[in-house]
Amino acid sequence: MPRAGLAPAAVVEAAADLADEVGLDALSMGLLAERLGVRTPSLYNHVDNLGDLTHRIAVQAMHELGDAIRDATQGRAHTEALRAAAAAMRTFVKEHPGRYDAGNRARTTGPDDPLLAAADRFLGSLSAVLRGYRLEPADEIHALRALRSVLHGFATVEESGGFMIDADVDDSFTWLVDLLDRGLMSAGRAGHPDPGTR
Repeated sequence: MPRAGLAPAAVVEAAADLADEVGLDALSMGLLAERLGVRTPSLYNHVDNLGDLTHRIAVQAMHELGDAIRDATQGRAHTEALRAAAAAMRTFVKEHPGRYDAGNRARTTGPDDPLLAAADRFLGSLSAVLRGYRLEPADEIHALRALRSVLHGFATVEESGGFMIDADVDDSFTWLVDLLDRGLMSAGRAGHPDPGTR
């Protein structure tokens, strides 16, 4: 039965859910129309094409991921904030692999692209975690890129089933986050040495 009152937000949400289920590469307008109980042409009243749809999924994903990290780290600082942020990102990738994939593939289309604000929300949430480490301003962007890259790498390898060695993956994740924590603490101390050691 066709869905009454279908709106762009509902189309994007259904598409994001479908991408999580079948994978972003398998997402199609026809498959989405079937899921929504409408004819495929009716979807074009709400989105321009598949590229527009996946871009909207990316925007939604970056907002959601930024909010997940922000909520997980609320009231926490330093090591505890790092652990909470890392766990939140890992969980998001596990639970929403399709939309996370869309967020990573998307590229901005111009200064008014809503993806810019969405990406800022995500990166802002990660940046807030780094504040407790007292990094030098010149090092902050490097630390942010390192943190994002490491967490992305672990989560996507895990989600794709790439960890095949017989060792506990949770233990590896804890070890990795502890390594990040020690590295960030070391970088912070290097930028703000104890006056008594000079």
